[in-house]
Amino acid sequence: MSPLVLFSFVIGYFLILLAVAWVTSRNSTNDSFFIGNRNSNWFLVAFGMIGTSLSGVTFISVPGAVGLSGFAYFQIVIGYLIGYAAVAMVLLPLYYKLNLTSIYNYLSTRLGFASYKTGASFFILSRTLGATARLYLVVKVLQDTILSSLGVPFWLTALIILVMILLYTFEGGVKTIVWTDTLQTTGMLAGLVICIIYLLQTLHLDISSAWHSIGDKGYTNIFNTNPLSKTFFLKQIIAGAFITITMTGMDQEMMQKNISVKTLGGSQKNMLTFSIILLVVNLMFLFLGGLLYLFAASKGVSATGDQIFPVMALQFMPAAIAVIFILALISALFPSADGAITALTSSFCIDIMGIQRNENLSDAQRKRTRQIVHLSFSGIFLLLVMVFYQLNNPSMIGVILKIAGYTYGPILGLFSFGILTKRQVADKWVPVVSILSPLVCFLLDKYQQQLFGGFEIGLELLVINGLLTFIGLLIISNKNKQ
Repeated sequence: MSPLVLFSFVIGYFLILLAVAWVTSRNSTNDSFFIGNRNSNWFLVAFGMIGTSLSGVTFISVPGAVGLSGFAYFQIVIGYLIGYAAVAMVLLPLYYKLNLTSIYNYLSTRLGFASYKTGASFFILSRTLGATARLYLVVKVLQDTILSSLGVPFWLTALIILVMILLYTFEGGVKTIVWTDTLQTTGMLAGLVICIIYLLQTLHLDISSAWHSIGDKGYTNIFNTNPLSKTFFLKQIIAGAFITITMTGMDQEMMQKNISVKTLGGSQKNMLTFSIILLVVNLMFLFLGGLLYLFAASKGVSATGDQIFPVMALQFMPAAIAVIFILALISALFPSADGAITALTSSFCIDIMGIQRNENLSDAQRKRTRQIVHLSFSGIFLLLVMVFYQLNNPSMIGVILKIAGYTYGPILGLFSFGILTKRQVADKWVPVVSILSPLVCFLLDKYQQQLFGGFEIGLELLVINGLLTFIGLLIISNKNKQ
């Protein structure tokens, strides 16, 4: 199928999103943009969050990683379940009790103004880097498979995608995203199921025989029992739990959708339902990865990593499957990018600029400020996508989890200190502690072989970072109660 025809399907899909945005964003206010007027349906939020959590990285990188590490990624997914339970039972009640629009206001109430600004700033840094890394991967696939042959440069492809996202999120924000993410999650999961069915039929396998064939290749191995390895199963499960607690429960993008649900009970149902669905979907992506490697072997193709799914879908499958792949990929792209830009806009406006608290600003001025910030973050996304394009790492899921280890650690330490202790900190020193902790982690990671010999630090770097921040906060605290 010609690249022009494939791109026409992308445009058609985008027009559907615009139509949904037009319907949902009418009469929108800043409250609609930031928290959906606290009137979102819990099931729609749960379902749409699947697309936000998985993103194009899961769609491309998780199947691709099967050829390198088997089903080892599922160790992390098991940890996710523990993390989501902690978010539902500990963090959501706290956020609803305080009636928060930005979850980082908790840090202001509990620890102080500098702590609040520090937490919000680390979120902005974390989400900006993580979201642009995810966006880069999908933009690159679209560039390589469609737009390069049309003579479109990479920077223009990235700009087109960001303009598309900007157009349908500009007015409605969270109110619109709850609905568009539901649509896009449906598209992504439909693409996943259709590709699995096609591969099973082509390889003349049922689910049971396919599982055994994948196992014969060594791909279904999940648990690494070597305690010195960076992928040791206990380390991965613990890391998965803390990744979820920080990247969901302490992340404004994920939480702004949850706290847009009317009641705490509905939000908790959303979180627990979402966690179970996510476990199943991740297992399906790993299963798809095993099938792709079997299919590639049958065709004599040696593609691995992030390249295997795009190569096999667009070069060795029928035109209809190629279209489904592109639409599913777009469905995986937009939820992670649209929610990130909206959440970053919300956090910067509320936490850094304080426009909700500024009584000197009219509603029109607040809206105008929000729109300028929204445009600014779109520009930042474009610049960072170009940076990732120059770096060109072959496996973006590893890059994203690595970034999270450094940038979410201080957020984990701040929230943990606030929840688990009654001590008060010397607030002005909190930014110093929060910067020093990732720097120490960087040195530990860089020189781990000299320091620890055969022991390898993996994703537990996030936990170490949070613990160092927690210890630093203890040092600058006193026993005065709240």
